Parts: sequence; C-alpha cells; structure tokens
Amino acid sequence: MSEMVAAELRRQIVRGDLAEGEALPAESTLMVEFAVSRPTLREAFRVLESEQLINIRRGARGGARVQLPDASVAARYAGLVLEHQGTTLRDVYAARTTIEAPCAGLLALTRDDAVLRRLRATLAEAEQLIDDPPAFIRSHMEFHALVVDLAGNRTLRVLNGMVRHIIDQANWSHVDLDAGSEDNIRANREGLRAHVRLVELVADGRADAAERLWHRHLEAAAEYLSRSTSMTTVLDLLG
Repeated sequence: MSEMVAAELRRQIVRGDLAEGEALPAESTLMVEFAVSRPTLREAFRVLESEQLINIRRGARGGARVQLPDASVAARYAGLVLEHQGTTLRDVYAARTTIEAPCAGLLALTRDDAVLRRLRATLAEAEQLIDDPPAFIRSHMEFHALVVDLAGNRTLRVLNGMVRHIIDQANWSHVDLDAGSEDNIRANREGLRAHVRLVELVADGRADAAERLWHRHLEAAAEYLSRSTSMTTVLDLLG
C-alpha cells in the first residue's frame, strides 16, 4: 500500500498537480484519502524522500513539501552504478563523445541567433580567463554543457548530465594536478581554439564539419585527461 500511495503522489508531482515548495495535505487528510494507516503513509513519504521528490521538515511547522525532479539525482546514482561495475574513465569519455558530437551538428542545423549569442558569451568569458586555470576550466565545462543543452533534446540533456558529473570531476582533478604546467597550458589553448572554430561552423550552418570537429576535440580531451594520472576507473575518481 505504501508503494501505491507513493506512486500516486509521485504522479501528481511529475504532472505538476503539486507545485514545487507546496506543502502536501496534512497526514490525517491523506490517511482518509488513501484509506491507509499513519505508518503506511509515512513509509510512502520515506520512499518519496529517498527519491528527493519531497522534503520532510520536523517540528511544529514541519510537514512534507514538494521538490521537483532534478537530473543531478540521476547523475549521482549513475555514478554509483558505474563505480560498482568498475567502469573505466575511457568508457565514460567515449559515451560523452557519442552524446556531444552529434549535438554540435544539431546546433549548426538550427543556426539560431539566441544559441549563437549564448555560445559566444561563454566563449568570450573563457578567453578572458585563459591564464587562470581553475576559472578557465569552469567556463570550459559550461561551454560543453551548452553544446548539449542548446541542441534541444531533453533526453540527451539528462544523459549528458549523468556523464558530466564524472567528466567534471576528472577536469577538476587535472586542475589540481597540473594547473599552469606546459601540458595544461597547451591543452587549454587547443581546447579554446576548438571552441572558437565550433562557433564559426555553427554560424555557417556546417553541421557535418561541426560534428567532426567536436568529435576530434572530445577525443583529444579524453587523451589529455587520461595522461599523467593513476586514476583509470570511475571508482578511482569518485570512490
């Protein structure tokens, strides 16, 4: 019964019948509505809380409040699964290439002015930060996220978020290891040139060229991230 109650409340949240931050009805009201006992209702609450769909506050002004589904929850869980399976970082890098490269082509097909403005703004920020490795890598990662987010496919966006959770950690580990080194400076400048070229290809509507460029760029990034580190699996990185 607790699973059935949780399933109905979950449907209401996903459909938008219950808004973010909205308090669920009082326990006594829900007990009558679902014809269940208090322990059964609270077990349903625990299920939804574990899924981060509700937030339960204790005390006189407590109660259950709605939280909208967040892709970061799926990303964290996916990371645990990949850790458990002994997945290599190269495997994750290959998945990123499979997701991101076609999205670069999709951007070129749309040739949307708003998309180009977003890409150019992030690119301009990165160019200003090229001599500050921690700040540069943050802007660099944002550009990669935009390539997928602006392509317009929501499913790919969620899948990419799961992969990015791991890739971003790998990027930060390299900032800690070799920020400012000759290898790091070269990789950052080569990456920036690839970003500049992608924006040019998107503006020209050259979808095939954009996808090929991004595929090469991602493979080069994977090679760089795989060097000079003893971390070879997701567990090494996140564990």
